[in-house]
Amino acid sequence: MSDIKPASTAQDDVYTHWLSRDPDPKTREELRSLIESNNTEQLNSRFLSRLEFGTAGLRGTVGAGPNRMNRLVIQETSAGLGQYLLTAQENAKERGVIIGYDGRPDSRQFAHDAASTLTAQGFRVYLTHDVAATPIVGFGVLHLNTAAGIVVTASHNPPEYNGFKVYWSNGAQIIPPHDAGIAKQIDIAAVNPLKTLSLEEAEKHGLLIWLKEDFYTKYRKALGESPLISNAEIDGSQMGIAYTAMHGVGARMAKELLRDAGFTKVYSVKAQQEPDGSFPTVNFPNPEEPGAMDLVIAEATKNHCEIAIANDPDADRMAAAARKRDGSYQMLTGDQVGILLADYLMGLKAGNPCLVGATIVSSSMLEKLAAANGAEYYETLTGFKWLTNVAMGKESVDLPFLFAYEEALGYTIGTTVRDKDGLSALVIFAQMAAQLAARGLTVWDRLSDLYRCHGFYYTAQQNIALTPETPNIGESLRRNLPKEIAGRSVLSVDDLKEGVRHFADGSNEDIALPPSDVLTFRLAKGARIVVRPSGTEPKIKCYYEVVVDMNTSDGFAETEAFARSEMDSLIQEHQASLPK
Repeated sequence: MSDIKPASTAQDDVYTHWLSRDPDPKTREELRSLIESNNTEQLNSRFLSRLEFGTAGLRGTVGAGPNRMNRLVIQETSAGLGQYLLTAQENAKERGVIIGYDGRPDSRQFAHDAASTLTAQGFRVYLTHDVAATPIVGFGVLHLNTAAGIVVTASHNPPEYNGFKVYWSNGAQIIPPHDAGIAKQIDIAAVNPLKTLSLEEAEKHGLLIWLKEDFYTKYRKALGESPLISNAEIDGSQMGIAYTAMHGVGARMAKELLRDAGFTKVYSVKAQQEPDGSFPTVNFPNPEEPGAMDLVIAEATKNHCEIAIANDPDADRMAAAARKRDGSYQMLTGDQVGILLADYLMGLKAGNPCLVGATIVSSSMLEKLAAANGAEYYETLTGFKWLTNVAMGKESVDLPFLFAYEEALGYTIGTTVRDKDGLSALVIFAQMAAQLAARGLTVWDRLSDLYRCHGFYYTAQQNIALTPETPNIGESLRRNLPKEIAGRSVLSVDDLKEGVRHFADGSNEDIALPPSDVLTFRLAKGARIVVRPSGTEPKIKCYYEVVVDMNTSDGFAETEAFARSEMDSLIQEHQASLPK
């Protein structure tokens, strides 16, 4: 390029190479500005490493350089994915790839860049004509029988982020060894010439198929025809529901699905209804964050709704609050929603065998609930990629998959979508609440009944930020496994790095889970602590669970307060005992 100064160092060569390939004038100018101002800190941040492609695909802040999300990174990633598909799947080009995107500012362009790169390699590409909820793309992989799927989304991350999520041909998120295989091909694509094809040319050659409204309708109909959702006995006409898409892409489909299921009293938060990647009304577009549900709860209060529901911005997760008998609203935790959905769905199966699952950091109450309902329970590592891939290996005609969840507001119901789906989850949650209301009960009444029967399972999470001076907490614990934590005897320790469960009596047994840097401590009185490093941030995550009795005469609020006090003591003493 004529406006690039001659390179004088190896690092200059790196910048020049990047500028010569970057198709985006905005990020080219951004990089030139950093070079001219000699902003070494930012240049190192962007060029000393590359965004790591893993089982969640790519996710990072938008900007110039290989360690940011931008058009060139998308093209190189798409080229690498295409090359890997050619080696890993038969007829990959003919089966093709489905691509969808969320409402963030760069998502449409990134999706089009992915399509241009893959069609240049000869792949048939099915591209959504507009924004699409992530589960709609997951559905499309199975419906269209594609070799893979791509969603350009950063889900519930802050506005400056974007991401590139990949589905395998089975409709689930990729797992090893595919992540490493794709990453290797991306590295090759990053140093080789890139080919792209304009969307017009791709369409002319029959390589680009636009997915228009009829495709979205097929997802809607598929859910509506599911035997788990098409429940004619549920009358939703009197159930008041407040809903927010949280500036994401779920509003239209959520309202259509609820209407199809007979829910006519749906009140949407208008200020958060349309896709807006700047997320102007929330500090952090994650329904779990304090304050994120304030507007939808206000909407529920104004319209005397029984429940308030939120999707995250790409609509693969669902959060809920429910009205209590005193008229106030309380958020349900992801574990509480998971338990309620499992209870309702297993009730629909009427004791027939089925498969339900959760992750190792989700409430262990599901295992107890499954046993009481004659269902088979399974447990996986953290992440929906494991929940759905493992389920496919366990299910059969005689043991159909029913439900799985993770505590971070992710739920999958049946087999229409092989990933978390916040849209189907909200319909099922509404149906459950309507069924309870018809019996004169609230969501909290049913949860109390389950707690009285199985124990009040109370969960919490605490993160420890890491610094260069922080010792390796996992290895320190492994060298000196505690026999007691917060006055509770340690009954067993699961070390997933070794794949061994250590019992207090000195015996051991193997654990049938992939190796992972996770320690699980099971304590007396049903308590549990899981310690694992974050996969995306420099911190250690600690997941806590305590179980207390809830008798017939005990109120929910009083039992919850007692469980919270038990939890506070456990967290305080455990955190104080960790290596500093």
